[in-house]
Amino acid sequence: MTSSELWTRATAERYDAEESELSSATALGPTLAFLTELAGDGRALEFAIGTGRVGVPLRESGVPVTGIELSEHMAAVLRRKIDEDTLPVAVGDMATTVVPGEFSLVYLVYNTLTNLLTQDEQVECFRNAARHLEPGGRFVVELGVPPLRFLPPGQVAVPFDVSERHLGFDTFDLVEQILVSHHFTRDGDAGHYRRDNSRHRYAWPAELDLMARIAGLEPERRVANWDGAPFTQDSTKHISVWRKPA
Repeated sequence: MTSSELWTRATAERYDAEESELSSATALGPTLAFLTELAGDGRALEFAIGTGRVGVPLRESGVPVTGIELSEHMAAVLRRKIDEDTLPVAVGDMATTVVPGEFSLVYLVYNTLTNLLTQDEQVECFRNAARHLEPGGRFVVELGVPPLRFLPPGQVAVPFDVSERHLGFDTFDLVEQILVSHHFTRDGDAGHYRRDNSRHRYAWPAELDLMARIAGLEPERRVANWDGAPFTQDSTKHISVWRKPA
């Protein structure tokens, strides 16, 4: 067991509804195209596959996909969408769980690397990706850039969503590189709000490159989004690709 916080049954059951915008064909199209190109004729392994928001449509597009997922509840929701023979999922942590075979692509999306709350565990995640890759295979990570430029002296919180049904903000421990995401979500139309929070260890792109080097992977590409826009100092997230030497 890693330091990742487990998704509960209640959270897993409402996850797809709350992330429906990111699950649309329009939103997923660039992601699936990016991953399909890198997978080529090989197999793909998704770390922290969750309810299959990306993995299920990628499999349906023709790419053989296997998943690793820490939460049995999230995996159970995925299993309602697709059977085990079509998309096998191993329940376990993405830093140490090993599945059979080699893959041309291992990928980790939607900031989920930060669920590992120590640097050592994040390094082990890179090592686990390298362990599963065939020579020449790629590891892809989608991760936000820590928004520390929004923190003036004395301030510890940064809002990331202020909308009618949701208020979200992050608080930061700058010494330990830990942020806590706080969510106040309108629950129904009676005016009640549900409060949730989760801890994450943020990391800079350069730190990830060092983790990749430790794992024996080489940097290949870094872009600002799935459409391939250039990554700049003003980018709020990055899609990074590292390659296992042939």
